[in-house]
Amino acid sequence: MKTKPNYWPIVLLMITLLIAGCGGPKLKVEPIPVPENPTEEAAKLENSITRARQQQVNILSPTWFSKAETSLREATELIAGKGEIGQISNHLSKGYAELEKAEEMAALARTAIPAAIKSRDLARTAGATVFETDYIALESDFLRLTRAIENNNVSSAQRNEQKVADGFRALEIRAIKENTLGDVRKTLTRAEAEKAEKLAPKLLAENRQGLLRLENYIAANPYATKEMQEMASDALFNAKRLLQLTRQSAQFQQMIPIDISLWTEDLIAGIARNLGAPDMRDQPFDTQKSNILGAATALTKDRNFLSDQSSNQVHEIALLKMRLIEQAERLEQTAATKSTEQEQLAAEKKAAEERLAAEQKFNALYSQVQAMFSSAEAESYKQGQQMVIRLRGMNFPVGESVIMPGNYPLLSKVQNAIRTFEGAEVIIEGHTDSSGSEELNLHLSQKRAEAVQDYLLANRVIASDKITAAGYGPSRPLAPNSTAEGRAQNRRIDVIITP
Repeated sequence: MKTKPNYWPIVLLMITLLIAGCGGPKLKVEPIPVPENPTEEAAKLENSITRARQQQVNILSPTWFSKAETSLREATELIAGKGEIGQISNHLSKGYAELEKAEEMAALARTAIPAAIKSRDLARTAGATVFETDYIALESDFLRLTRAIENNNVSSAQRNEQKVADGFRALEIRAIKENTLGDVRKTLTRAEAEKAEKLAPKLLAENRQGLLRLENYIAANPYATKEMQEMASDALFNAKRLLQLTRQSAQFQQMIPIDISLWTEDLIAGIARNLGAPDMRDQPFDTQKSNILGAATALTKDRNFLSDQSSNQVHEIALLKMRLIEQAERLEQTAATKSTEQEQLAAEKKAAEERLAAEQKFNALYSQVQAMFSSAEAESYKQGQQMVIRLRGMNFPVGESVIMPGNYPLLSKVQNAIRTFEGAEVIIEGHTDSSGSEELNLHLSQKRAEAVQDYLLANRVIASDKITAAGYGPSRPLAPNSTAEGRAQNRRIDVIITP
């Protein structure tokens, strides 16, 4: 009697091969050298993740970005628990590989679904996140596109791209109409209630005509989203200006001429004092105005000169670094031919001395910067070889990202702190409490971080390639959001300086 052949081993082998084939290529992890300072290495990875977040990699490649964050968190937890250095190094290596993969997928997404990405950005700029339910539904559709790309299904993402792009475009137009134009109408109504018709009739008429032109333009050009945004922003600015001028005119009506003159003189003299200009209250108002304009122009030129000088110094430092690197490479080549134990000990001693000198310098600068801020203004602490300045005294109007003049003295100290660490890299982090929708808070925190970034760039404190802004919304609370004190603590701006 013949024995039946046993096909099961062959079947199992084919199934195994099929499963292996479906898994796709494995993630290529390049091991990093075992770090001497794991905290510093983790900070570098965190900085890279933050920069990637600013480039929307967390949205364009959500799966791989999330994995990179998880690897960083696991490495950080091991560092805090004084875990085994090899495990920490493995987690960091994996995090770098996952982030690289996320950036690769994000680049593919930018090429594959550009219309959806652009429509989403414009909708967010218009404030579409306030329509929580509709926005979250569209955001889910968008994430399905990017996850399809991550799963190597680009054609599916492209087939559904236009539907998502159209959805965001419709939401953007709705946001412009209901948010911005609604704010314009409310502001004009408020100005009318405060007698703008009587106090500033010409300006009120101009604002009404501007609003009508914008409404007609939106109706006639539903796809000219960029132009809509610009016109809506201008209309809101002009309406707010009208309201302030109306209120100031009402104040002037209650004053006699000499009081108005004294008020104007005090305003001009105060500006002159802050600019370091001479006291010219004994001169005509036109001369006083020319005085402060001249002082402001001179100050701007001086600031530009210092900025250019600083740029030249940075260039010279870069050249010096290159020469030092070349010298170090030559020394390394020489050292390679001499492998005596004495030379190795000398090199290790020198490296240890350099690390100690760098740490001492960092500690000295840290103490210097820490002394700049009062406890009410900021809390400072070390995070590896980074300095974190938590701006307690930084306040924004509710729901807005406009930097108010009351914040200028604090930001001036932040400028000095950044300048103290020459050539440093800076990350501005925005955080909120959990009140309201998560999407709205995430958007608001990003806008506030960008506002601080723009302020520092406008004042030429730092080069644009050395500063990053990232919004985290309510995802990194310092205290429970269940109390008013906790929520206040969670609403913050953090400035992270890496020498």
